[in-house]
Amino acid sequence: MERADKADFWQSVTGSVEGNETPYEAAIREVREETGLDALQYALTDWHASNVYEIYPHWRHRYAPGVTQNTEHLFGLMLPAALPVQLAPDEHVRYDWVDWREAAKRVFSWTNVDALKRLGEFHQLTL
Repeated sequence: MERADKADFWQSVTGSVEGNETPYEAAIREVREETGLDALQYALTDWHASNVYEIYPHWRHRYAPGVTQNTEHLFGLMLPAALPVQLAPDEHVRYDWVDWREAAKRVFSWTNVDALKRLGEFHQLTL
């Protein structure tokens, strides 16, 4: 999905834990908010992996004062096909369903590249 606030910045579903949510609950909510899809209708898998990254300065206002790093938890959502997506217009302007290799070329975040490579490795194991 291409970000609404930064042209040509592509990313997967991302977000933050709110209140007492678990990362799994946050993933379900974020998928719904950003794509309109109900993750509980499909196979949502906790990959039991995470990445720590530095938050870009232009997005630090979204976090508590002094917070400069974020821990991103990785999840996978298996869909039966490339389903229509209803984007949150304040977050994303367009989306494309593409192969994981093409997606890895588009995304701006090294953590998204890492997740996509893990997805590709998983896909190779299941063939």
